[in-house]
This record gives sequence, C-alpha cells and structure tokens, in this order.
Amino acid sequence: CKCDCGNEKEILLSSLVSGKSKSCGCFRKEVTGKMRRKHGYSNNRLYNIWLGMRNRCYNPNNSSYKNYGGRGIEVCSEWDDFRNFKSWATKNGYEESLTLDRINNCGNYEPNNCRWVSRLVQANNNRKNVLVKVNGEAKTLSETARKYNINYFTLHYRYHEKGLRGKELIQPLKRKRSV
Repeated sequence: CKCDCGNEKEILLSSLVSGKSKSCGCFRKEVTGKMRRKHGYSNNRLYNIWLGMRNRCYNPNNSSYKNYGGRGIEVCSEWDDFRNFKSWATKNGYEESLTLDRINNCGNYEPNNCRWVSRLVQANNNRKNVLVKVNGEAKTLSETARKYNINYFTLHYRYHEKGLRGKELIQPLKRKRSV
C-alpha cells in the first residue's frame, strides 16, 4: 500500500478491510512524537490522562474510539497543547487519586464540561447506567443500593426481571408462607 505520506508498506488485507490500518504508522508517530517532545511530561500521570483522552477521540485504532470519537466527541482546540490542559487541571482540583470526567457524556472534552472526580462518581456518570426514581430522587441502581443498604444485584433483579419501580423497588419482598 502507498500511504498518504508517500511511504509504501505491506499491510494485511484483513487490516485494511477492518479499518485497523489507516496509515503506514506515520500518523501515530506524528501525533505522539510531537506531543512527547514539547514538554517533558511523557512519564507523568496527567500527561497520560491527556494522551488517553486524545487517543479515544482521534485514533480509530483505539479500542474505546467507538464510544468517543466514533460518537463525535472531540477535545477542544485549547487542549491541543498539553500545557493548557495541565494549567486547567491544576486550577480545577486535579489530584493523583482523581479521574477526568465529562459532566455531559454526550459533550466534548472542554473546560466547562470536565471535572476531576473519584472513580465511584465517574462510574455513576455513565450513559449505560439505569436511573431509578425513589421518593422523588433520581439515582443510578448502584447509588440507590448504597443509599438504602440493599444488595445491588437484588435491585437489578427487581428492576429488570420483576419490573418494580419507585418505592416498590426498595421495599422488602413479601415471602410466601410454607404450610
């Protein structure tokens, strides 16, 4: 195959058909090479978070691309430079124990849609989570389980298999009497 950059390289037909190979390797070298040479933070956790964010959005070979770039999620142009991202992160609560979270999961990575949160908070801010309303309060199944001290799998079963909603979801089930 002849790459857009002019290089020629042998590529497996299956890699071309599946879309796994998009270049001779020049794209990855260009993106990661430029980024790593600018600032000296290549072994830094914050840099790796920034790089992962960009890879999820712009690298079709990334295993998470379909959930990010494949859905149209992008990184704001301000954060094209790691130093700008680092500056925002340190001013907005970055700590080694926290993860980068998009407040609106359908929104882009940008200062007004991102925050630093614990893994637990991030796990509850997921588009696949089921929100249930109990006593007028909407929470995920796992948050509801913790709040009412009920096993998560019990709530999951009640919600999905029994079709229970609202207060019924958290009430003790009536047991059948044996004679």
